[in-house]
Amino acid sequence: MPTTAPRTATPVALDFSASRRGPRGKPPRHFVDLTPAERVQAVEDLGEKPFRAKQLATHYFTHLTADPEAMTDLPKASRDVLVAGLFPPLLTAAKTMQADRGTTVKTLWKMFDGAKVESVLMRYKHRSTLCVSSQAGCGLACAFCATGQLGLTRNLSTAEIVEQVRSAARSLADGEVGGSPTRLSNIVFMGMGEPLANYRSVMETVRRLIAPTPDGFGMSARNITVSTVGLVPAITRLTNEGIPVTLAVSLHAPDDELRDELVPINTKWSVDETIDAAYHYFEVTGRRVSIEYALIRDINDHGWRADLLGEKLNARGKGWVHCNPIPLNPTPGSKWTSSDPAVEAEFVARLRAHGIPTTLRDTRGSDIDGACGQLAAEEDA
Repeated sequence: MPTTAPRTATPVALDFSASRRGPRGKPPRHFVDLTPAERVQAVEDLGEKPFRAKQLATHYFTHLTADPEAMTDLPKASRDVLVAGLFPPLLTAAKTMQADRGTTVKTLWKMFDGAKVESVLMRYKHRSTLCVSSQAGCGLACAFCATGQLGLTRNLSTAEIVEQVRSAARSLADGEVGGSPTRLSNIVFMGMGEPLANYRSVMETVRRLIAPTPDGFGMSARNITVSTVGLVPAITRLTNEGIPVTLAVSLHAPDDELRDELVPINTKWSVDETIDAAYHYFEVTGRRVSIEYALIRDINDHGWRADLLGEKLNARGKGWVHCNPIPLNPTPGSKWTSSDPAVEAEFVARLRAHGIPTTLRDTRGSDIDGACGQLAAEEDA
């Protein structure tokens, strides 16, 4: 396996702080933030019987509602007390935009403190996928990403992330996306923010997603993707969780010289260190890793870089990785653009020639700034 050469790059200042608090504060405690045992205690603290916790969980995770008027199996006095005490409003839909004949929906959410995030719901023929945000903004400053240019406002709480999921699942169940009722099947942590920089809330969200009903949504961990630009210690921590989510690594360059420029975190953990951590994830979990690679015209789309990427991935082993080249999605004011289609095709062909399973990702939602790298939470776009 390749060894990591000494680095000479000057580390870029990155923002790993939990938030820039200013006038903002910690989100209020929500039912979803609590474990099942804590929910029982919280219900009792409000003077209600402990079995009410299971009733509330059933309404939230199975019926996808926190509306007290829908909780007709609870006495009205009890539901008013419980909802007021355990279901504070966290998100308000400020704007929605549709694309792809109504099968792609981007929602701009205003948080309780005025912070803004976006989520994107995509319905396909055989699945429905929600791209969720885990931070308001992002502190990792990737050069071509609209979110990265915002800087970090704050981390989201578990409940703030889960509320994006519940809302999307309810929209699908009500037939609001694509014209007929269906279920939410897949979650990707590829919205605003670096998920592994908000590790605790993201993993607690994953636990709510996979917990059997009524304590959670009962989703399969294999239908959940957690992305990262390469926070190596956090990848190792995720490896040891024992939860078989799909790991997606946003690599974007196979050489340190270019990746230092495109993905500044590379000055802290190099390409080889990042790939080593991803391969170790596969070794421990048996889950094939996804390598994400935004193709930028005349920047990282050269044939020799496809060959170098293929060589580096194969140096760790065979059959452990899948590559997703992604045509760069345009962002306002960006100096870069997507590769020529013929160059994209050549890049894909070269990776496949190395035996690397490769799929060119579509740019669904790009016309509403809802595709990868475009989320900027702009209310008046």
